[in-house]
Amino acid sequence: MSTDAPDRYERIAESPEFAGLRRSLRRFVFPMTIAFFSWYALYVILSAYARDFMGTILFGNINVALIFGLLQFVTTFLIAWLYARYADRKLDPVAEDLNTRIQSGEFDADPQPEEVKA
Repeated sequence: MSTDAPDRYERIAESPEFAGLRRSLRRFVFPMTIAFFSWYALYVILSAYARDFMGTILFGNINVALIFGLLQFVTTFLIAWLYARYADRKLDPVAEDLNTRIQSGEFDADPQPEEVKA
C-alpha cells in the first residue's frame, strides 16, 4: 500500500466536498471578522476622538467607555457561541463525512493494475 501523500492531499483539496466546506467556513468567518473588527475599531476611535461621549457617566462610576469595553468581551463570547452552533450544523457533518471517506482510502492513489500472466 504505497500512497503518495502529496497527491492524496491534492485530490482531497480538489474534491467538491472540501471546496464546499471551505466555502461554508468562509461564509461565516469573513462577515463575522469584518463585523467584529468594525465594532472594535468604533470602540478605539470613540475612545480616542470622542472622549466626552465615552466619559459620559451612566450611573455611579460607570461610564460609556466601560460599558463599550465590557461589550467587547460579550461580543467575543457571542461570536464563539454562534460559530460553535454554525459548525455543529453546517461544517461538522460535512467534515465527518469527508474524514470517513479519507479513512476508507477513497482518496488514495489509484492502484496500479497487475499485469496479466499468460
